[in-house]
Amino acid sequence: MPTLRPTYSLLRSCRCLLLALGLLAGAGPAAAQIGLPGLPQLPGSVSSRLGDNGLRERLRDKLLDTTESTRKVALDQIRSLNMRELLQRHPAQLEPDPAGFPIVRREILAWSPSEAGLAAAAAVRLTETSRQDMPEIGQVLVTFRVPDGVETADALARLRAADPDGSYDFNHVYTGADAAGSATASPLGPATRMAASGAGAAGAVGGDVRVGLVDSGIDGSHEVFENARIVRWGCDGATRPASHGTAVGALMIGKSERFTGAAPGAKLYAADIYCDQPTGGSASQIVQALAWLAKERVGVINISLVGPPNQMLGRVVLAMVTRGHLLVAAVGNDGPAAPPLYPASYPGVVGVTGIDPKRHPLPEAARGPQVMFAAPGSQMAAAAIGTPPYKLVRGTSFASPLVAALLAPRLPSPSPAQAADAISALAASASAAGDGTGRGVVAENLRIPPSAFR
Repeated sequence: MPTLRPTYSLLRSCRCLLLALGLLAGAGPAAAQIGLPGLPQLPGSVSSRLGDNGLRERLRDKLLDTTESTRKVALDQIRSLNMRELLQRHPAQLEPDPAGFPIVRREILAWSPSEAGLAAAAAVRLTETSRQDMPEIGQVLVTFRVPDGVETADALARLRAADPDGSYDFNHVYTGADAAGSATASPLGPATRMAASGAGAAGAVGGDVRVGLVDSGIDGSHEVFENARIVRWGCDGATRPASHGTAVGALMIGKSERFTGAAPGAKLYAADIYCDQPTGGSASQIVQALAWLAKERVGVINISLVGPPNQMLGRVVLAMVTRGHLLVAAVGNDGPAAPPLYPASYPGVVGVTGIDPKRHPLPEAARGPQVMFAAPGSQMAAAAIGTPPYKLVRGTSFASPLVAALLAPRLPSPSPAQAADAISALAASASAAGDGTGRGVVAENLRIPPSAFR
């Protein structure tokens, strides 16, 4: 399994700029930032004195610079701000690992530990706090609590030394939502309608098509989900809508008079791994969400999240791919010079990058062999919570769900052979577009541009 490297970025692909659809007469698009699966403000938060929002805005402006070195510096500095603020906002729940990545405080994960592994954990004075059986993939996920007075990193090192054949890791938190403020979105007037030429070319898919999503919560009250079939998991049965999950879900199955997703009519199996909790987006929750989707036999699953390698995440990905699932993941927005991000960079995962309307890879998008396909990732509308109900989205987070929705009809349930055929068929339909786009560009007809709104 890959080992943790301190240079890996924690910027999630879903941290990206959103521009309001400021399409009223004389109105220009206002800059806005979506609140992607982030963490809530808790009582006693110190975030008000963290960072410099003015600095953050200046750094975002530099992302539009044509000089790659300038963009890289800006991305690195934004990443540093985000990680620092996340850790300082929730000191009781989170702590940094030796490389600085946020982890759930005093937690260690174990993958189907043996009797020797359990004995080693007891010798280190770890307490088992939860055990999640995952019969569909034939594994068990165990969470240990590190005792007070022992550093989490020290406990992990001692456990690995005592049981070198076992699989143990931190419980990394896969989030990087930007906490900076945003401009007010310009509302769309009540008479606004989708232009006939802008509704996209997606058609309704058969009622037996199913597709999975691991993300934040979806706002089922939005008009694009009025007739949608959504099966939810997480949050102990509660619904916790969030901006990112709503936008991604709409791009997959949404349908309204003004908007059409890639696979309207498909049944969406949506796992909320955030639930407005400080420890939301942890590796343990991602693993459990994927185990649920394996139990439901959902063939294609979208994961618009990125972060460092983690042994638990890597093992569940391997188990899912071996079963014949297609995991579609955004490659991330840390720039072309960034090291590979996960889960998109694990073998067998369908890594997706974003392109602009001219077929150029987004300047902030990751590059490398992990890119399998490219799809629209800018100048496109998606559903939003509140007013306005639609906003422009940007980033590889929003290219990935388009690819997942295109693959879903070809893989109704997990099958290694059918999964390979689905990839081959999509590659055969892709358009070549040069370096950085993998096997080619797909879903170009699914971008709903701002000109579609009047």
